[in-house]
Amino acid sequence: MTQRDDSVGIIQQELTAFARRARATAARMHPELSLVSYTLLAHLEDQKGCRATDLAAHYLLDKSTVSRQISALERLGFVERRVDPDDHRVQVLHPTERGAEVLANAGAQRRQAFTARLADWDDADLERFASYLLRYNEAQQRLG
Repeated sequence: MTQRDDSVGIIQQELTAFARRARATAARMHPELSLVSYTLLAHLEDQKGCRATDLAAHYLLDKSTVSRQISALERLGFVERRVDPDDHRVQVLHPTERGAEVLANAGAQRRQAFTARLADWDDADLERFASYLLRYNEAQQRLG
């Protein structure tokens, strides 16, 4: 194995550990809002609403997965369906006022947790880490 192979292995291992911790942390912060649900709700907020098929396409998720998550969010009163004013056959998903409030609270808790974890990093390290994450996610979007 080369040093590059070793580095890729470490990255894979650490990202897997990060994902597991993120799911566990999300469950503790708001037991009703899984990491997937949080992500979908945040996307709806960022986009000012969108269709379920758009969520599935954006996150490369199966439509049935999105449907289950959206149904759960609707039952909790976090998401509502509205008729698209441009095409009355289409329903657009939007966060409810309660959903936006829960999202804001969860987001604030997440930001506090990240701030605490990164408290002893200097500004240059934070900037470099942020740029690497952006670069990684951009590559992932390009390559699928």
